[in-house]
Amino acid sequence: MERKTILFNSPDNSEQKTTEEILTLVHDALEEKGYDAIGQMVGYILSGDPSYITAHNNARNLIRRIERDDLVEELLRNYLKK
Repeated sequence: MERKTILFNSPDNSEQKTTEEILTLVHDALEEKGYDAIGQMVGYILSGDPSYITAHNNARNLIRRIERDDLVEELLRNYLKK
């Protein structure tokens, strides 16, 4: 029996999003669902628990593309303008 591997391209995987784009999409998805978006995102960053982020509009999968360490570093650099 011959098996062939088929590669499927997902629309989300085909385009690379910047950290800013991902954070904006996640923020918007949280607000659309009525959550305190900043509070939920802080909870996720501090704990690593993806349940802080809604699955609405694929937000949970999007934010998991960013390493939390890198995210904190980028936020600090941006805040401190370094």
